[in-house]
Amino acid sequence: MLLHCTQKLTAKLPEVSASPLVGTSPLGSWHAHLYTYNRRQCLLFCHDESRYCLFLPGLVKADFAKLGQLHRELFLASLVVQDVPETQISRVALALGPLQCDRKTDRSVLGSLRTADIDLSWLIHDAHVLDCDPLAVALKLNDRPTSVKGKWFHPAKMMLELIGRLSNSERNYL
Repeated sequence: MLLHCTQKLTAKLPEVSASPLVGTSPLGSWHAHLYTYNRRQCLLFCHDESRYCLFLPGLVKADFAKLGQLHRELFLASLVVQDVPETQISRVALALGPLQCDRKTDRSVLGSLRTADIDLSWLIHDAHVLDCDPLAVALKLNDRPTSVKGKWFHPAKMMLELIGRLSNSERNYL
């Protein structure tokens, strides 16, 4: 899994490539940015193609070393909640691969992250950030219409289509 990190997040991670990396995952790459809510470090992930968002609240220093594992667990759990079949979830887990980080960011995806952050602040404004359920937040963030360069779609539906294509492409190789 290729993670494009903002400068703020890069400062917290142990290994980030200064040169752009090429993603090998058939699912594509992600962007991530570090936010502060209620004086707690939180991460917001955004999938480059589908704009599927994930929210990790209350990170501490040790969590940044295992960021790939935390992302994988939250992403797969969000797929389970959306009733994705177990066989597809295991394919997705294999397709993610190990975490690779670089500093190459895309302005369009960063704009989507900013929009998601605004929506997120409305979702969690009444509660402390540590009381928020990351799965519930992810479901709400991904069930809203999103536009990229004039094309409107729902991130959850787009991600499910990508996962479906992953399953179909594997069948073609067999």
